[in-house]
Amino acid sequence: MKYFIILFFFLNSLFFTNFSISSEIDIYKKIDLFGEVLEKINEEYVDEINQSESMDSAINGLLQSLDPYSAYMSPEIFKEMRTETSGEFGGLGIEVTMESGVVKVISPIDDTPASRAGIKAGDYIVKIQDKQVQGKTLSEAVDLMRGPVGSGIELTIRRRGEKKAITFNITREIIKIQSVKADLLENDIGYIRLTSFNENSSDQIEDKIKELETEQKINSYILDLRNNPGGLLSQAIRISDFFLDNGEIVSTKSRKPSENRKWFAKKGDLTEGKTLIVLINYGSASASEIVAGALKDHKRAIVLGENSFGKGSVQSIIPLKNKGAIRLTVAKYYLPSGKSISEVGVSPDIEIIEEGKEFKIKSKTDNQLNYAIKLLKG
Repeated sequence: MKYFIILFFFLNSLFFTNFSISSEIDIYKKIDLFGEVLEKINEEYVDEINQSESMDSAINGLLQSLDPYSAYMSPEIFKEMRTETSGEFGGLGIEVTMESGVVKVISPIDDTPASRAGIKAGDYIVKIQDKQVQGKTLSEAVDLMRGPVGSGIELTIRRRGEKKAITFNITREIIKIQSVKADLLENDIGYIRLTSFNENSSDQIEDKIKELETEQKINSYILDLRNNPGGLLSQAIRISDFFLDNGEIVSTKSRKPSENRKWFAKKGDLTEGKTLIVLINYGSASASEIVAGALKDHKRAIVLGENSFGKGSVQSIIPLKNKGAIRLTVAKYYLPSGKSISEVGVSPDIEIIEEGKEFKIKSKTDNQLNYAIKLLKG
């Protein structure tokens, strides 16, 4: 009955607060049932099982039933997450989530092995090397994709619109992300590409805007958030504020009313109200959706491209007594209009679908950027 006791305390800490006595009795029955099932598995299953791994799977299954972003991290995985790899391990450069038991690509990151190989937002990774992904946790799948720098890995993916699976052979690298790139287009359009929201993204954007304004007469801006999987909420708020003079940027709603919050723009638009187009696609998630949604709701920008990913929730890492942790969704984001981003995303004002298999962001084949430029040039 040790399994019964372990699971009891785990569920008790998550769910028993404010439950009625009758609800508690129902939960006791379910826990007793779980203990019985586990005992039968141990006694009757054809192969001997690792009981510790079975308990981990049960805990993770509980969290995964809540949403794709909640998960259990064993002490080993939690330690890996907190420890700098110092160049020992390499990656592919993709942000992923779990959907229907399969790893789904939120977005490939610019200038990484995954983006260069041709991995796209929305791809489903069904096999890693010769191992099926179905049945594995997200942490287990991510761990399979990690490895020594310079080592190769084979991914088998399923893509919308493609009847057959596609195989990619990719070489792992150290992933170094330059989150902000800027350029001058057509002599008077300031182009800013943001690939992630890290600790200094807003400072970099502020510097880039000042440089562009100093060096050239800028008439309009394009803010490119395509394939940007998100990052820090604080950076999304500050970057939105650069283009707004006032008004709400975003709010979060939690189960606890005391933790509900709203953020507002301060006076001062860095671009002095110049015409702004924001580019988004299915790989634009989380913080990207906050920026695009806030600027759209305030009619400060024209949002162009494809519907965004729809990751509108806040996750907290909560340490556990066993030195593991759980990643738990604790709040949801809401746009100034009051709409939730979660599972819906931000819809563009002008829908321009990515065209052709040779499509590449900021190249001659980039029909979305080309359309934005033509729109700004009138």
